Amino acid sequence: MKIALASDHAGYSEKERLKPLFRELGLEVEDLGTVSEDSVDYPDFARKVAERVARGEVEQGVLVCGSGTGMAIAANKVPGVRAAVAWNEETARLARQHNDANVLSIGARTTPPEEIPKIVRAWFDAKFDGGRHGARVDKIKQMENSLKSEV
Repeated sequence: MKIALASDHAGYSEKERLKPLFRELGLEVEDLGTVSEDSVDYPDFARKVAERVARGEVEQGVLVCGSGTGMAIAANKVPGVRAAVAWNEETARLARQHNDANVLSIGARTTPPEEIPKIVRAWFDAKFDGGRHGARVDKIKQMENSLKSEV
């Protein structure tokens, strides 16, 4: 599976620490930045990942910032993206199983460092359940499409 990965300055160190885990999981990673702890604007990096996911150029995205929230908000502005902030294994697993989330957002400042690899493993181990959850995700897609036509 090919994934896109990005962080802002607050998530840079954690993003770099995750790379060996992605390789261990057999994931092909496209790192879209940032390249240091110098201050950057997180929406720019969230957008890069979100657009790659929305266009189908990668199957999943992973974002790392201070809280995970800013990156998720920015990524969710791209049609077709369902970004979720996960702060433990259960929220990561449920985001995939019930919401078919395609972008994982992690807070480097708000999540204990020892939990982050567990969150990532849970995310990539989980699969979308479909069924009643599929109908709900379809409603989200319909909302997105109706909003696009109104603008």
